[in-house]
Amino acid sequence: MEPTYSRIGFNFCWRPTYWFFDPDRGDVVIIRYTGKKLYLKRIIGLPGDTIGFRDGKLFLNGEEQKEPYVKKTCDWNLPDRKVEEGNIYVIGDNRSMIMEHHKFGSVKLKRLHGAPIW
Repeated sequence: MEPTYSRIGFNFCWRPTYWFFDPDRGDVVIIRYTGKKLYLKRIIGLPGDTIGFRDGKLFLNGEEQKEPYVKKTCDWNLPDRKVEEGNIYVIGDNRSMIMEHHKFGSVKLKRLHGAPIW
């Protein structure tokens, strides 16, 4: 999330956000992927969506998506995959970094920790 999130900024998490609202595409969320570590990622797919990357561009249900928050395009591809029921598909905005692109993906909704308060 380097292009849209300052590393020196202090961040709070509002946990009840998704008690009242369903997550939506484009939401920046905090997830607990493994153990106690929390990650700041963007939701790009909801249950039933088909996600793919071709020529560094995101394709959602077969249509190319405009993502003004992504500063550098990535140089990798990802075959289309369907987001399972009960999951969301998350990825960071800094997709050109080697460690960023495949690290997350489809995540169970129960791992959604909350929404950041900037």
